[in-house]
Amino acid sequence: MTRQENVRTCVVHAHNRIVLLGASNLTLSLRLVIQLMQRRVGSPSEILTAVGHGRAYGVSSQVMWRGLPGIAACGLWQQLDSMQPRPTVAMLTDIGNDILYGLPPEQILHSVEWCIGQLQHHAAQIVVTNLPIASIEGLSERRYTFFRTMFYSSSQMSRAQTVDCARAVHQGLTEMASRRHFKLYEQKPIWFGLDGIHIDYLQRQAFYQDIVQHFPQACTPSDSGINQGIITLSWQRRPVFAYKTFLNRPIHCQQPSGQLTDGSIVCKY
Repeated sequence: MTRQENVRTCVVHAHNRIVLLGASNLTLSLRLVIQLMQRRVGSPSEILTAVGHGRAYGVSSQVMWRGLPGIAACGLWQQLDSMQPRPTVAMLTDIGNDILYGLPPEQILHSVEWCIGQLQHHAAQIVVTNLPIASIEGLSERRYTFFRTMFYSSSQMSRAQTVDCARAVHQGLTEMASRRHFKLYEQKPIWFGLDGIHIDYLQRQAFYQDIVQHFPQACTPSDSGINQGIITLSWQRRPVFAYKTFLNRPIHCQQPSGQLTDGSIVCKY
């Protein structure tokens, strides 16, 4: 059986579709999040992801020598429109990188709402994590400057400017959730490390377990044999980006590019 035929077989037997949008936190915990989601909603799955360190929703991003398009402009949405209907759940997280890239709150909110509109067109059950506003507000001037320089070396935004923008986006997402009728998850400071935006390594499983409880429970047990607290899924093929630039050179990869041991296929945009 060829690689393409194998992928097609997996798609036919998928029970659902999982869409995951985010940046560093989601990238670092992608396999864990997939497993926790499938424990909740069932498996195997078609999984569409738009992730990546430094990823933004409304603007392209560059980390070291690697560049990625904004999540709202990536190829995930064309892929989603081309797929047959399936029960779909979606998690949008890591909203906020756009702030340090200089986008105004209204533009950030527009990009996120556009993504939500596309997902609701496919009748997705959606959970969005709000900005960890208490953690952001709790950063001292010194810590803010240190981590801004480390993660966003080109940014010159002051702490006051960043906090003001974060408050506006936080409030905008609250209003959007009421208007668009999706679940908005408020993140507590206890989950975060010293920089106020990255999940503490020891808290990752508990954090994502708490989030996935807001998705509907599958009517039948998952076929994947996932047990509470045990990481059993592994990559049969690790997914690679459909499109990225490296040293300004475009690199393309046909999707789906990844597969898990339970037969789930993974597209990465």
